[in-house]
Amino acid sequence: MNISLAAEVIGHIGSFPITNTMVVSWIVMGLILIAGLLVRRKLAMVPTGAQGIMETVFEAGQGLAEPLLGKEMAAKAFPLLITFFLFITLSNWFGIFPGFGTIGVYEVKEGHRELVPFFRSVHADLNMTFALAIISVIMTQVFGFIANGAGYLKRYFNFSNPVLFFVGLLEIVSEFAKIISFAFRLFGNIFAGEVLLTIVGFIAPFLAPLPFYGLELFVGLIQAIVFTMLTLVFFSMATSHH
Repeated sequence: MNISLAAEVIGHIGSFPITNTMVVSWIVMGLILIAGLLVRRKLAMVPTGAQGIMETVFEAGQGLAEPLLGKEMAAKAFPLLITFFLFITLSNWFGIFPGFGTIGVYEVKEGHRELVPFFRSVHADLNMTFALAIISVIMTQVFGFIANGAGYLKRYFNFSNPVLFFVGLLEIVSEFAKIISFAFRLFGNIFAGEVLLTIVGFIAPFLAPLPFYGLELFVGLIQAIVFTMLTLVFFSMATSHH
């Protein structure tokens, strides 16, 4: 049994390293794209099947976004929010599929023979969670400028009195804190689940892991909801006019 904190490199494109988490992220993105294209080809006025499921999810999401952002801003922000939700949920659920962490090649590292898996849960890679967190925070600023124009800068740089100037500095610090909080929350929960399944599967590989698979499905969904809802709240704070 081998537990690695960093994602393992399984190949290179030129000098660019390709990790197992990167491969899985490409698979998830490809499946989302293909599913969207297939549903688009069979759109109907009366939705059924996959179209009905997707419309239900989209309408529920829009129903949450519009009271916080307003109808116009929600229409602009919702595509990003639903993309966060779908990508994070599917990536987390993919991590419990058979073959994840168990199919790969053996390499000798520091005198020990270790398995380098071909597939690994996407968000067990801190690089991926930091990337999502940075996108979330940057787009918060973008929507803030769209809603408030140049006046949005007063949130961070307000020289009208010392108190507001100090509050602006705290706001700048909080934006960087959001990145760290987002990244480590998602990474910590998914990596911990990966370690748990590895240990339980190593000790008792038959019936014992089954309850934990159900738990990981639930945790994966909750983490996607938390990330998406927090991003929505930050969008709402940035686009408010007061």
